[in-house]
Amino acid sequence: MPTVHVVIPALNEAANIGRVLEDLRAARDRLPHGMIARVLLVDDGSVDGTSEVARAGAGDLSFEVLRHDEPQGPGRAFANAFARLERVLSEHDFVLTLEADNTSRVELVERMLLRSREGYDAVFASPYAYGGAIVHTHAMRTGLSHLANTFVKEFLGIHGLLTVSSFYRLYTGAAVGRLQERFGPGILERPGFECMVEVTLKMIYLGMSISEVAMVLDSSRRVGSSKMRITRTGLGYLALFRRKRAWRILAAGDVTPSERSS
Repeated sequence: MPTVHVVIPALNEAANIGRVLEDLRAARDRLPHGMIARVLLVDDGSVDGTSEVARAGAGDLSFEVLRHDEPQGPGRAFANAFARLERVLSEHDFVLTLEADNTSRVELVERMLLRSREGYDAVFASPYAYGGAIVHTHAMRTGLSHLANTFVKEFLGIHGLLTVSSFYRLYTGAAVGRLQERFGPGILERPGFECMVEVTLKMIYLGMSISEVAMVLDSSRRVGSSKMRITRTGLGYLALFRRKRAWRILAAGDVTPSERSS
């Protein structure tokens, strides 16, 4: 029977992770008959007891923690999670990636699964889609988000998608398998928040189909501030531009990941 593997990278999210897991338990109970949910929390070097709070709050969820001794960045967290899933992931499974700060609206999972059954390789939750929004966020940060989203798409030549950097996504197991075959078990190279744009580029280069569902991103649901740093992430986007050609070649199958590293 299909499994939904839920991947959550977390850094010092003890104040939020309990509510995320509570919402996941409710969402699990609404999954189509026969589907299983398994949660993989990647604790990226938290010092506030995030892992302990999560274990206590997981309840009857199938739950695992993968811990980094010190922060490595969300890209490394996702890469290690994808590599861990390689040995258990079926092409009929799904991989759901979430924010740990309680801003990913878990109630959208049913809609994302339904959209996936229409044949899409991935479904992104988008605050920029019709019906979506960014609320309870400082106007300057909202404006910067819109500008950055537009700039990154133009700078990297991404067309037809409204959002390219959201953590909240549903991938089919078959799509993750193809990405791993071409780019290695961890899929991702970049360590920072730019990693989600990286995987978007790689999916585009493989000719994968991506759909989007509208999401209201409500910052009031989060305790604490965003971990993203604008300057560091901007430099990360520049690094993506330098790697585009190599990823396109890998996607075309002209070289393998092992040949690239030799």
